[in-house]
Amino acid sequence: MSERGKSGGDFLVELLKPARLTTVADIGANPIDGEPPYKPLLAARLCRVVGFEPLPHALAALNSRKSDLETYLPYVIGDGNPATLRVCESEGMTSLLRPDPQKLRYFTGFESWGRIVKELPVETRRLNDVDELGDIDFLKIDAQGSELSIFRHGSRRLANAVAIQTEAAFMPLYEQQPTLGEIDSELRQQGFVPHCFANIKNWMIAPMFMPNYAALNQLLESDIVYVRDFTRPDTMTPEQLKHLTIIAHHCYQSFDLAAHCLQQLAKSGAVPSDALGRYLGQGAKR
Repeated sequence: MSERGKSGGDFLVELLKPARLTTVADIGANPIDGEPPYKPLLAARLCRVVGFEPLPHALAALNSRKSDLETYLPYVIGDGNPATLRVCESEGMTSLLRPDPQKLRYFTGFESWGRIVKELPVETRRLNDVDELGDIDFLKIDAQGSELSIFRHGSRRLANAVAIQTEAAFMPLYEQQPTLGEIDSELRQQGFVPHCFANIKNWMIAPMFMPNYAALNQLLESDIVYVRDFTRPDTMTPEQLKHLTIIAHHCYQSFDLAAHCLQQLAKSGAVPSDALGRYLGQGAKR
C-alpha cells in the first residue's frame, strides 16, 4: 500500500494526485512553542519531514516519538562556517547570535531568559549543502536571528519551495539580528510574497510587570508565512501548485489560495476540469 493510501484517503490529495508526499524541512524542530504548522499533514500521512535540532536532549526527545515519515538531524544550519552556539537560560533563546543585553533589559523577563549559560563551538552547514534533503516544498524555520543568513545560503534548496513559515523580529533581541524588513526583502527576491501571520508576539516594556507576562502593545516578533507568488502561476510547475494547494488548505485553512491554485491546475489540464467545483462543494473544509 502507498504511503498516501495508509492515511485512509484525503479528498483534496485524491483530487490533486501529486507525484509524491509533500516535503517539509524544519529548522529549529524543538516544539517549545507548540505543535508545528505541518502537524495536520503529518497526522494524515501526507508529508515527509526532515528536521534539524542541535541540542542533544531536544533531538533525543524528537527521535523518541517520531513516525516513519520523520527524520531529525543534529546539524546547525547556517552559512557553512565555524560558529558558536550560545545556549541560554531559556532554551528558546539559544542562538548563533549573542543576545543583546541593552535590548533585553527593555522587555520584562528577557534579561534572565537571555543569559548565556554555555557556549559551544559548532560547524554550521548551508541548507544548500544538506545531502539528506531533496526538493523542499515547505520550510518552517525558527533560528533565533539566523533566518536571513540561512535563506541566503539556501536559495538553491528553496528554488522549488512553495511556502515558508519564518520567525521575524520587529525589535531585535540579538546583536546584529536582521529584522522583518530585511527578511521580507530577501524572500521577495527569491520569489515569495507575504501570505499571513501565523502568530504575532507583543510584549510589555519594562519596568511594567503584570502577572503571566500579559502583553500590552509593543510588537516584538512574529511567525509570518510566505508563499510562492501566486499572481505569477506561470512560474510554478503543476507539481508546485499541487503542493501549495495542500499546504494552504491543511496548514493554514487558506481555502481561497487553495481554490486559486486548483483553478490554475484545471486550466492547464493537470487536474479534472471540475476540480474547483468539487473542492468548493465539499473539500474547502477541515
